[in-house]
Amino acid sequence: MPANHLTFPAHFLWGSATAAHQTEGNNVNSDWWAREHAPGTSIHEPSGDACDSYHRYGEDIALLADLGFNTYRFSLEWARIEPEQGFVSRAALDHYRRMVAACHQVGLTPMVTLHHFTVPRWFAQRGGWQAPDAADLFARFTEAVLPVLADGVEWVCTINEPNGVAHDAGKANEHLPNHVYGLPDPEVSQTLVLAHRESRAVLSTLTGVKSGWTIATQAFQPEPGCEEIAHTYGYPREDFFLEAARGDDFIGVQAYTRTIIGPDGPKPPREDAEKTLMGWEYYPPAVGDGIRNAWKLTDGVPVIVTENGIATDDDRRRIAYTTGALTAVHQAMTEGIDVQGYLYWSALDNYEWGSFRPTFGLIAVDRQTFARTPKPSAHWLGQVAKSGRLTLDTTRQ
Repeated sequence: MPANHLTFPAHFLWGSATAAHQTEGNNVNSDWWAREHAPGTSIHEPSGDACDSYHRYGEDIALLADLGFNTYRFSLEWARIEPEQGFVSRAALDHYRRMVAACHQVGLTPMVTLHHFTVPRWFAQRGGWQAPDAADLFARFTEAVLPVLADGVEWVCTINEPNGVAHDAGKANEHLPNHVYGLPDPEVSQTLVLAHRESRAVLSTLTGVKSGWTIATQAFQPEPGCEEIAHTYGYPREDFFLEAARGDDFIGVQAYTRTIIGPDGPKPPREDAEKTLMGWEYYPPAVGDGIRNAWKLTDGVPVIVTENGIATDDDRRRIAYTTGALTAVHQAMTEGIDVQGYLYWSALDNYEWGSFRPTFGLIAVDRQTFARTPKPSAHWLGQVAKSGRLTLDTTRQ
């Protein structure tokens, strides 16, 4: 194979990811919906209909399969399944069973996330993750969704970015991998670890299910002499959660940019650095840093890149960014790290926790008609997925 091509294993998971609140629309029983519509809210715009994926999931799944992907990661919405404590909606469970079936019908491997930032209003009103029985309630939710997972779901992510959840347990995290997190509440961090482990224990009752959780890795890079500062800053925000994944079936790595650590802690991107629509530094190698840190701190748990992507309105930069990221993924694999898949964030231009402006999607969504239009990057990445081969000389990095 020529040097300008990188090849990936035949059984590599190639896909894209979404989250329920960001795509389904009208998630009225969730804490985020309540926050969006609270008097005086600081949220710029509400999620509203989002991408109407609650009704259009079949089209989304078919599009991903047609483009060439083999995996789709989506989340189950706790607030729909258990809108009141102890009441489980059979109709909501059936909805998600239909999503799993739709994946199988077109040859997509479903990867299911149980908790992607949002919780039912009743759970939030009890104190959310600060409630003394929070872990047990999440375990019971896991039990409730076993019928969905029993329909041939092999990969289950318990909690998405618990390090983001822990930094502000009172509201959903804003999905900012390089956000200067406040120090996570150590009790909430411990509760999330307990919830993860209790959930995994429930999941272990299903044959063939692999479970883990997904961590926002932040590629902390110390300036010379700031190594100890970087460790002190990074440990409660990332490393603690990676260490908690030792013994899991896989660890999900989510990476977008890097965080430079100076004498006073995290520094903003340089003024002359290229930035995304989120204001983050354009830095494709971040995913390689995340993979290596996860592999080291979990003592060799298999890695799946469960999110990686860029918010941009220039699709050529999306292709360039993803090329750079996949090059970093491949390099980590040549170093002996067991990376089993790459899932781009996100499948759709969706609701990014307060705004529809940051466009991460491979597929554009018309805000009025909900019409889906795959971008050139979707066709490009789908072809990479189908061929298992990445050509490096197609675009400027």
